[in-house]
Amino acid sequence: MTVDAVLFDLDDTLCEYARPASDVLTAAFERVGVEPLFAVEDYYQRFGEFVVTGDDIQDVRQRCFSTFAEESGLDDDVGRAIAEAFTAERDQTNVRFLPGAETAFERMIDRYPVGIVTNGDPWMQSQKLAGLGLDDRVETVVHGGHDAPYKPDPEPFDVALDALGIDHDRTVHVGNSLESDVAGAHNAGITSVWLDGDSDSEPDPVPDYRVESMHEVADEPWK
Repeated sequence: MTVDAVLFDLDDTLCEYARPASDVLTAAFERVGVEPLFAVEDYYQRFGEFVVTGDDIQDVRQRCFSTFAEESGLDDDVGRAIAEAFTAERDQTNVRFLPGAETAFERMIDRYPVGIVTNGDPWMQSQKLAGLGLDDRVETVVHGGHDAPYKPDPEPFDVALDALGIDHDRTVHVGNSLESDVAGAHNAGITSVWLDGDSDSEPDPVPDYRVESMHEVADEPWK
C-alpha cells in the first residue's frame, strides 16, 4: 500500500512511565497518612466509570479516589487528599520510550508527516511529549476526549488528517489498544498497526498489521 502519513498513539505505544503507578499510589497513601484503600489495578479497572468528556485527569482521579474512600467507610475528603497527593508524586515528564519506539519514531519522522492521536488530558500528555523530547517534532497532536471524542470514535483521526492534509486511505495508525486504536483506525478508514504486547488470544477487531515490538514498526510492515 502507499503510505503518506503515520499516526501514533502515545501511552504504552511510544512510551511508559519510568516510575510505576503502584509506587506513586503507595507514596500518596503515605503522604495522607492512611493505610492503602485500594490497589492501582482497581483504579485502572474502574477509571472509565468516572470519565466525563473534557474533564482533566485530576478531576477524574478525585472522583474515583473519593468513591474508593467512601466505599471504605471514610469521608470523601480523604479520597480527594489521596488524589492530590498522587498528582504531586506523579512527574508527568518522567517517561521513557518503549523498546524500539525511539528508533521507529525517528525513521517515520524522516519519511512521513507524523501525528499523535491519544486519549488523554492535554495537560498530562503534553508533559509526556516534552519528557520524550517530541513536543515540537510532530505536526499535529489530537487529544481524544478534549479536541474530539475519545477513540474509537473516528473524529480524532479525522482532525489529525485534516491538519496533515493527508487522505485516510494513505495513512497508518500505530497503537497498542484493540478497542481504541485498531477499532478507531478502522472506523476512520485508516490502516491499523497493532502493538500486541505478547497477547495469546486472537485479536478482535483484527488489525491490518500485528507487531510484537516497536522495532518492527521501524521496518514499516506495510511495505
